[in-house]
Amino acid sequence: MWDVVLDALLDTLKLFPFLFLLYILIELMEHNTAVGKPRRALSGKWAPALGTVTGLVPMCGFSVMAAKLWQHRHVTIGTLIAVFIATSDEALLVLLLSDAAVFAWDAKLFSILALLASKLVLGMAAGYFLDFVFRRKAVPLSEHHVHEGHSSHDGSGDHVREGGHDHEGEEDHDHGDCACAELSACEHHNHKESAIQLYLVSPLLHALQVAFFVLLVNLSFGFLFYGLGEDNVIAFLQGAGYWLQPLVCALIGAVPNCASSVVLAEVYALGGIGFGGLLGGLVVNAGLGYIVLFKRGSIREGLLILGGMLLFGLAVGYCANAVCLAWM
Repeated sequence: MWDVVLDALLDTLKLFPFLFLLYILIELMEHNTAVGKPRRALSGKWAPALGTVTGLVPMCGFSVMAAKLWQHRHVTIGTLIAVFIATSDEALLVLLLSDAAVFAWDAKLFSILALLASKLVLGMAAGYFLDFVFRRKAVPLSEHHVHEGHSSHDGSGDHVREGGHDHEGEEDHDHGDCACAELSACEHHNHKESAIQLYLVSPLLHALQVAFFVLLVNLSFGFLFYGLGEDNVIAFLQGAGYWLQPLVCALIGAVPNCASSVVLAEVYALGGIGFGGLLGGLVVNAGLGYIVLFKRGSIREGLLILGGMLLFGLAVGYCANAVCLAWM
């Protein structure tokens, strides 16, 4: 039981740096800083391809980043889905490190390459298709910020000096210089404090909030798998039957937890499910990205995305099984 708690903590700690850096990036982008200048790469014509390639990296943090950027509308729906489809969490590592005595090296290499190639093609195809259908660009980032001055205007439109002084004469001019110097120093100090609050403190607090929510979800599904028993889940998948496996695997892949991709990869390595079931389940699996969609986003929007991913994963799984049968 303590292993469940430890695994949940480790998974959350591995994700936390991604969350922190992501919120810093979002703040830098939204306030039109130099870091946000290359933002067109996130919403341009290469964005779905970039998202697919990024999602292939066996880390759950990229799906979380894509989901959060989508909530801020800094990436298109096509880029989000491309990342989700390409994401496999730890499945690739499980396949790579599986027992060679059970899963021969030639079959292992072929399966990994076929999985990567399939996800690359499917992610890019789905991403560009969705962007074409919806023709929706990412929301432009903020390009203007109102900076309030330290002076005001009266009702007649005349400029009113702060403190009511006209600063006429050489002596008053000297005092004015001192006042301006003090004001400049004050502005610099306030700007520095504001930057720390904006680019460090606020992202840290947001990352901690999401990380805590992720930890609760990890614990919940961890105890669920613990209660069901991994051996029982594997046995159930093995007995699901060739044409029922894509459905079962897709439902397991929809579980927003690293354990779902690990179970699918382990069962496939043991010969319990076919390639269609593995591919269908891992297409649906987007790691912890679904958690972010439902954390602060629209429930309706999240359900539509999850439902679409499930239908797409089912179609891919059954098509892959049909191809495997024809190939055999």
